[in-house]
Amino acid sequence: MTTNGTSHAKFIFFTDFDGTITVEDSNDHLTESLGMGHERRMALNKDILSGARTFRSAFAEMLDSVKLPFDACVENLLKHVRLHPGFVEFFTWCRQEGVPVVILSGGMRPIIEGLLRKFLSEEEMKGLRIVSNDVAPKEGKSINDEDGWKIEYHDDSDFGHDKSIEIRKYSSLPADQRPTMFYAGDGVSDLSAAKETDLLFAKSGKDLVSYCEREKVPFVTFNDFHSIHETVKAIVEGRTTTQAEAKGRL
Repeated sequence: MTTNGTSHAKFIFFTDFDGTITVEDSNDHLTESLGMGHERRMALNKDILSGARTFRSAFAEMLDSVKLPFDACVENLLKHVRLHPGFVEFFTWCRQEGVPVVILSGGMRPIIEGLLRKFLSEEEMKGLRIVSNDVAPKEGKSINDEDGWKIEYHDDSDFGHDKSIEIRKYSSLPADQRPTMFYAGDGVSDLSAAKETDLLFAKSGKDLVSYCEREKVPFVTFNDFHSIHETVKAIVEGRTTTQAEAKGRL
């Protein structure tokens, strides 16, 4: 398995992007400010959590309500979306310690890369692996036309991007090769990844916490990357070894 330097790592940090690395979820921002609005988006979120709708179907409906050309959408997001406090510091530490950071996102690559380049150098960008959905033009249009773009899903799953598939490339390794794996997330796009890693960080007060509580999936909460950094550092350095101990640190 060759996965951009992650194949022999002792620790891997998987993370969602929107609402986890970023303070504001870029897709929620687009949908609420330029598309269907808050009320309809929240109703679709509830349908996803209850199982009444697949993430794939509901998310496509959310984004399809945004008619602004794609380049204008990116420009809008660059003005309004910020990275979570502590992420750049944590990412720098991971690079120094040889802990790969892999972004598993239900969002679209051009938006993710555009936002990250606002805060990270090109050299730092090379240290990130991004596995995400993409954007495609609607028939007969350019993505930068009015109502000209749509999401292009990563796979054929009900999630559109089943994040567990990427994680299982590592969890299925023989015990002597399997790394310790972390995952950080916040919302409905993270449900497929919630049970797959050794330590799950779920953002306080968000949908992933509700799902984990209902399904009895172990997790620790976070508000920003400062607490994640402290806990991951303790585990990498051997000062904390179990999820129960990690939870006690927060």
